[in-house]
Amino acid sequence: MLKDYLELGQIVGTHGIKGEIRINPWCDSPDFAKKFKTVYFDSKGLKSCKIISCRAHGNLILMKLDGIDTIESAQTLRNKVIYIKRADARLPDGTWFIEELIGCEVYDAETQELYGKISDVSETGANDVWHITDENGNEYLIPSIKEVVIEVNVADNKVLIKPLKGIFDNAD
Repeated sequence: MLKDYLELGQIVGTHGIKGEIRINPWCDSPDFAKKFKTVYFDSKGLKSCKIISCRAHGNLILMKLDGIDTIESAQTLRNKVIYIKRADARLPDGTWFIEELIGCEVYDAETQELYGKISDVSETGANDVWHITDENGNEYLIPSIKEVVIEVNVADNKVLIKPLKGIFDNAD
């Protein structure tokens, strides 16, 4: 399901004494955050803040926000989740935000049989693995590769797959 605001990560602490914050990113790479000029402190975009600077620091993001100029003011943001506006994000073709994949219904591309919904995504390195949970609570794992994933339409909450042999053979 498409969302207007997506989680970028969680503020885990401060960096230095001039109000810079450390963010644990919930995206593929800390460098992804460099693309944005504004972050939001709620999932509806009601409270925004301009980004002054942003850089990767190992697997974390170091960010300086407008109006946050002391370690004390930065400390008040600890544990807050920050969001980005989806309209500001550009993704390469064939990639999706995990947050938007969760809950999508998964159908057989040929038979239109409903297998279940995407309940989780595991990042394995070679390719992501999508967890499909059926109506009985059974979980199936499918690789997110072009031979299996035929079409993804997060706006319609629908995914079409051509499952590998044996994945759903024990489905109730």
